[in-house]
Amino acid sequence: MKDHVRSDWSGAILVCGKCSKKAGGKSLAKALRRELGAGKGRRAALGVVETKCLGVCPKRGIVVIDTAAPGRWHIVPADATAADLAERLERTVSPPRSP
Repeated sequence: MKDHVRSDWSGAILVCGKCSKKAGGKSLAKALRRELGAGKGRRAALGVVETKCLGVCPKRGIVVIDTAAPGRWHIVPADATAADLAERLERTVSPPRSP
């Protein structure tokens, strides 16, 4: 059995799934992945992952964590677009590493 697998991720963005669902049911993680052109799975340049509840539970907000700065958790307004969030995170997608 393997003890690890390789990934092309340069980092990851974690989106609270509970907040996202309460804010309208649309997946912010999926929209953000599309906005950033990050792709999906471990071959993507950046991981955008919808998690379980992160325990903050802001009213009319969604908790988002960028692993480039894990000490700062973002609370995004529920009506924010994926483009707004991408700009706020100041995140660009690096091209995947070549094998």
